[in-house]
Amino acid sequence: MATKYAIIIPDGCADEPLAELGGRTPLQAADVPTMDTVARLGIVGGTNNVPPQFTPGSEVANMTLFGSDPHKYFTGRAPIEAAAQGIELGPNDWAIRCNIVTVQDQIMIDFTADHISTADATALLAVAQRELGTPNLEFVPGVSYRNLLLYRAGDEAAPFSGDTRTTAPHDLTDLSIGDDYPRGPGSDLLTDLMARSVAIFADHPINVARAAAGKPLATNLWLWGLGRTPTLENFASRFGIQGAMITAVDLLRGLAALIGWDRIEVEGATGYLDTNYAGKGAAAVEALDKYDIVCVHIEATDEASHEGRCDAKLEALHQIDQHVVAPVLKKLQAHGDYRLLVLPDHPTYVRTKKHEHGFVPFAICGSDIQPDSATTYDEISASKSKIQLAEGWELMQRYFIK
Repeated sequence: MATKYAIIIPDGCADEPLAELGGRTPLQAADVPTMDTVARLGIVGGTNNVPPQFTPGSEVANMTLFGSDPHKYFTGRAPIEAAAQGIELGPNDWAIRCNIVTVQDQIMIDFTADHISTADATALLAVAQRELGTPNLEFVPGVSYRNLLLYRAGDEAAPFSGDTRTTAPHDLTDLSIGDDYPRGPGSDLLTDLMARSVAIFADHPINVARAAAGKPLATNLWLWGLGRTPTLENFASRFGIQGAMITAVDLLRGLAALIGWDRIEVEGATGYLDTNYAGKGAAAVEALDKYDIVCVHIEATDEASHEGRCDAKLEALHQIDQHVVAPVLKKLQAHGDYRLLVLPDHPTYVRTKKHEHGFVPFAICGSDIQPDSATTYDEISASKSKIQLAEGWELMQRYFIK
């Protein structure tokens, strides 16, 4: 009987010891009995998914997690998200991530504009297209605050290059943005668009209504994460197994598309704390009947850290454990030959509200894996393991895929 594989990614769940948790990390403090069971049944270790020269973002970390060396393949976040929408980029075209944000007095108050609805974001993108769009510039609505700007260069060269530098807005929460505007080739265009969006959003009916309701305004666009389409190796060609992705986030949808995986949509999956955990778990259980490998990505733990909410992170971890890890493990064990991998992409600290560099813990159990001495799944347990992969893209083939 062929081996079945599953990967569960509690995004950004790795953290540091917190005084409010008595010196424990959220993983140590959370009620996660099934994740601890995975650790007891298998092996625990650490992996570094973001090389030091890269910004510790989900785009690099998840590319690494799926076995691709970002030194060879990473071109930027936005083109991965463009792939999620089936957008084809020409050889000279660039995709640019376009957040709708709330900035006051040069402070990034909210990189989500209070989790703006998709309908409101789409309306604001429409006015941006009308006022700021050109034959080269196309604003493309996504989900909520997560949108794209496409630079269609045609036969001409775009003004950007690998030296163009931008900053992810989720790493600026409660911080001054004064030193974090785009820099390098083409940055003047990006900065101009961001500045001009302030005036066209200010008196928009959506912001008039938000102000009347006492909600934060959607003050402007924030442009970042630009790049051209990467060419990733097909996962089935590399490993001989067919996969499917379950996620509410375009970044993971895009990675799935680029490596040749199908994508399974779950009703009520929001990419936020209120996501449909049980629906994701049930979809994974069903998908394992059809696919060799199924991945479930859950954004909620990362969002909790970005909001600095330790209690929400603990609750999200519990929900993931109960409604995703538990049913998936049960399904795999009933199948027979299996392997289950649990790991986050990168650390996201509640204290700083930011993504951080550093090793993250992984746990792998399976029908053919001999347990090590670990009894819990957390950062401290993983740090004691002899398995510490400085090049995280090695994990997929060295320890997970037979």
